[in-house]
Amino acid sequence: MAHIVLVGAGIAGMSGAFELRSHFGKSGHDITLINDGKFFQFVPSNPWIAVGWRKAKQTTLDAGKYLAKRDINFIPHAVTKIEPEANRLTVRDGTTVDYDYLVITCGPKLNFAAIPGAGPDGGYTQSVCTVAHAEASYENFTQLVANPGPVVVGALPGASCFGPAYEYALILDTELKRRKIRDRVPMIFVTPEPYIGHLGLGGVGDSKSLLESELRQRDIKWITNARTTQVESGAMVVEELTDTGELKKTHRLDFNHSMMIPPFAGVDAVAAVDKLCNPKGFVLADDYQRNPAYPNIYSAGVCVAIPPVEETPVPVGTPKTGYMIESMMGAIVHNISDAIDGVEPTHRGTLAALCLADMGNTGAAFVAIPQIPPRNVSWFKKGRWVHWAKIAFEKYFLHKLRAGSSEPIYEKYVLRFMGIKRLKSAD
Repeated sequence: MAHIVLVGAGIAGMSGAFELRSHFGKSGHDITLINDGKFFQFVPSNPWIAVGWRKAKQTTLDAGKYLAKRDINFIPHAVTKIEPEANRLTVRDGTTVDYDYLVITCGPKLNFAAIPGAGPDGGYTQSVCTVAHAEASYENFTQLVANPGPVVVGALPGASCFGPAYEYALILDTELKRRKIRDRVPMIFVTPEPYIGHLGLGGVGDSKSLLESELRQRDIKWITNARTTQVESGAMVVEELTDTGELKKTHRLDFNHSMMIPPFAGVDAVAAVDKLCNPKGFVLADDYQRNPAYPNIYSAGVCVAIPPVEETPVPVGTPKTGYMIESMMGAIVHNISDAIDGVEPTHRGTLAALCLADMGNTGAAFVAIPQIPPRNVSWFKKGRWVHWAKIAFEKYFLHKLRAGSSEPIYEKYVLRFMGIKRLKSAD
């Protein structure tokens, strides 16, 4: 009998735990999910929380309640130490947990500390990376409504998750217009991307022209190749670089409200393990999602090390979208099963990017196969149907988790909605 332990109850961890239980059934294998806190958070909904379109109770689940229904153990405490030589880890309350197979799905550490003054915890910018941050951002947004003024939205140097920044800027624009105060709120989008619509992917289809057009139509100015160096109360210092990496101009941007996506780093307990991670603390994984140094450790999601698509004047990372994460987790389930049976792994994740991005009153969807160009498929479309599709997907995803479903939700719902039957054959 094997004990399979997952660390992190995000999209990868929750869906992966259900998929493992479905795969093994009542075979006697134990499955334990460990998370820093009691709740699963549907992170894609956080920009809505930040403008008051959702409440946290609508986008979170009591993880233990639904895991218990599928005979999955749950420990609501952060992991503080991993000892791979002993196949053991320690959680915050001092409990030790032994494992046969470990699956790291803990997501990233939000590295606001890389930029002085950034971040909601002791800094001056807001975030939509967690539910708690989104709720704090909403409180700051209400102050903006009471005292309209300049807004800065975007991403900090080294960021890899640009979709939520674009979403928030356009959702915020929509809400300010509904409140009839948009005319008193100048907006600027600040990003380390070399151009609008790069997205950490080298662009996808017409993403550059479509997103530039959307920002123009909404009177949102932008600065690309932006190296934010410091944030103060109500002001941000941004160095704009040329395409060759030379300083073009230094901007001092005043703001009444700012939401900036941070760069990511490895979670401390994971990054501290020798030979497990790259220098930034992201878990090294082979084609089968196994760590080369510790083959009984697997990883999926944002915490996995994937190199940048290309070199850029200001560093940007590569995003990991939901479909890719789901595909990684599916491969891990089969490869752990093979390992238990003494068989070499053969299953690989589909490294394709798929995204539904809300824009408040419209939306954008893209598919990139493979994620790194040149691609077999490069598709980017805009329309109100994406706005409604993301709303429906949120409800569908949470419903499936409550039901303990192990089906591949992204492939089952998003691809079919787009009229795409499957991606694997095109990867």
